[in-house]
Amino acid sequence: MNTQIKIGIVGATGYTGVELLRLLSTHPHAQVTAVTSRSEAGMPVADYFPSLRGVYDLVFQTPEEADLAQCDLVFFATPHGVAMRDAPGLIAQGVRVVDLSADFRIQDIPTWEKWYGMPFTAAEALKEAVYGLCELNREQIKSARLIANPGCYPTCVSLPLLPLLQQSLLKAGLPLIADCKSGVSGAGRKASVSTLFCEAGDNFKAYGVGGHRHLPEIKQTIRSLQAEAAEGLVFVPHLTPLIRGMHATQYLHLQDGANPHALLSDFYRNSPFVDVMPEGSTPETRSVRGGNICRISIQKAPQSDVWIALSVIDNLVKGAAGQAIQNMNIMFGFNESAGLQGAPLLP
Repeated sequence: MNTQIKIGIVGATGYTGVELLRLLSTHPHAQVTAVTSRSEAGMPVADYFPSLRGVYDLVFQTPEEADLAQCDLVFFATPHGVAMRDAPGLIAQGVRVVDLSADFRIQDIPTWEKWYGMPFTAAEALKEAVYGLCELNREQIKSARLIANPGCYPTCVSLPLLPLLQQSLLKAGLPLIADCKSGVSGAGRKASVSTLFCEAGDNFKAYGVGGHRHLPEIKQTIRSLQAEAAEGLVFVPHLTPLIRGMHATQYLHLQDGANPHALLSDFYRNSPFVDVMPEGSTPETRSVRGGNICRISIQKAPQSDVWIALSVIDNLVKGAAGQAIQNMNIMFGFNESAGLQGAPLLP
């Protein structure tokens, strides 16, 4: 397919913004025609991101100057609240939208307002938003006008669970523990004491133990497949001294006789970005660095009925920009792997 589509990126100065630009620079069907930033308007992209020198000759513009209505698709890589304000107008003009913020991820408006602390103002748009976990909602994504790109933790946690939940294999009334770790880039590019090098380096800590915004998002996916399993979820995120990388260790209670490795292998047989590893494997974050891939393994704990599911992603790629482009590929009928075939980096 030789189709070229015009792409706009709103809020392109953060880590997900520059990751979108990096990945789209080699996409065979995508041409980035507009990048916006109110704070950096007028600055060449290549001056702001030296890694993109010789790759782009674009200049940051304000959203008003950028004429985003001329794009075929717009990515919102913005703080919460921006996409719900601006995306509906673009959709009405025929532009398709992939929102990398959390604005359209949670279908229950009161729940969203509780966790994000602001009024929700795009109820009509929310009705048509498709949750962009590609391996779950591939068919709905094909015809969607608005995609809610999943969060990084929900992606890493949900992918090992999908086939198990679809078969109702999790035992009701028992805990489902998701013990998760993320690199510092997951906090974004804003200035924050907790993410300073002297604070995050040579350190390891839990955070959000009393409640994390990704908890209701993960529960929503679980509830949609096996409702009673959602109530047993215990989700604890941790900050690790990594730039990129996310690791989820999940402790599961499965129905007797379940063969989860065979089920996972069969379910993801035709999914290009999920790697179900051999039994006994322990996936590492460095094996996915820079790649749009989730590697999964599952095994039974010794002398126990508890199963242990391990999964790793790059939080900026499969957990954000790469999955957003995967959604775009599905929406426009491109090869799902277009622009995303690059192997992870090592070391």
